[in-house]
Amino acid sequence: MKTKKGILDSNLFYTILAIVIGFAIGAIFLLIAGISPAVAYGKLIDSVFSKPKYMVWTLVYAAPVIFTGLSVAFSFRTGVFNIGAEGQYIVGSVAACVIGILVPLPPVIHPLVCILAAAGAGCLWSLIVGVLKTKRGIHEVLSFIMFNWIAYYLQNYIVNIPIIHKKGGGEATENIKDTARIIFPDGIMKALDCTGAHWGFIFAVIAAIIIFIIIEKTTLGYELKAVGFNKNAAEFAGINVNRSMLTALGISGALAGLGGAVQTLGMAGRLPQLAAQEGYGFEGITVALIAGSNPLGCIFSGIFYGAMKYGGSKLTMVKAPSEVVNIIMGCVIIFIAISQVFKAIFTSIGKKRKEA
Repeated sequence: MKTKKGILDSNLFYTILAIVIGFAIGAIFLLIAGISPAVAYGKLIDSVFSKPKYMVWTLVYAAPVIFTGLSVAFSFRTGVFNIGAEGQYIVGSVAACVIGILVPLPPVIHPLVCILAAAGAGCLWSLIVGVLKTKRGIHEVLSFIMFNWIAYYLQNYIVNIPIIHKKGGGEATENIKDTARIIFPDGIMKALDCTGAHWGFIFAVIAAIIIFIIIEKTTLGYELKAVGFNKNAAEFAGINVNRSMLTALGISGALAGLGGAVQTLGMAGRLPQLAAQEGYGFEGITVALIAGSNPLGCIFSGIFYGAMKYGGSKLTMVKAPSEVVNIIMGCVIIFIAISQVFKAIFTSIGKKRKEA
């Protein structure tokens, strides 16, 4: 009985339930479109697990969304809603790309400088919103939405600056220098049979562990969580609420900026002129919700999201629309958001049975 109650109280149970319901609803849409869900989902699974290189590609796709997921999860745990991870991701990408093109540095040092610049850019972008909130009382959600669009147009402006714009036309920057790339050595890529393999996923795992330690094992993490749980009680206990908020937003922004850096230095190698927001920051919200805002959980939810993105891109081979992945993920988020309703229903049923 205690085991059953523990399962019903577990967030993991409701996350798995939401994923199952999401796939079930996706199957209904596939049936309506005249496509066999078994064939479509079979292709989705086959595209991720049938070859080692597919699994490596999954991790490549997962790396940036783990970082943006960590960014959102960290802000959730500390009482602020960072809907600006998209803008912080973009400015991180821009900072890493500009230094990767313009600053000649030796290998190893070059990518480290690019990564630090990206983290600093994301941190600063987030702190501006934090200052507006703490000094002027402007709600962070409104500011973050506007700053996402400012970052979007800023990238398109920088892409077209002659010194970094691709020579001979094209709507992108020059490629970053080889010394700035974080791709695996040729021998490892050949062994993995994956030309896009890079260190981004390893960096993301390290970042998740560090964030977990900060939140769960340090005084700073305790203070930030205290502010997130109850600002008034935290202030009464002597915690500087505004400073804690700025710290949380700064760390959150740095994490999203790192996501932009690993994508640019690893997979992309340059910046395109954007026709629309790429969505990595908003995908980070999905990753954070699936993970229950647990930093270590973001690793696994990021891998799941990466698998859905990479595997979903292959659905056209069986004439299934790749958009079904968006339907599934959207349903997963909806059912995670209303998980408390399920919890209340199961608790009520349990009480009635106990009384009977």
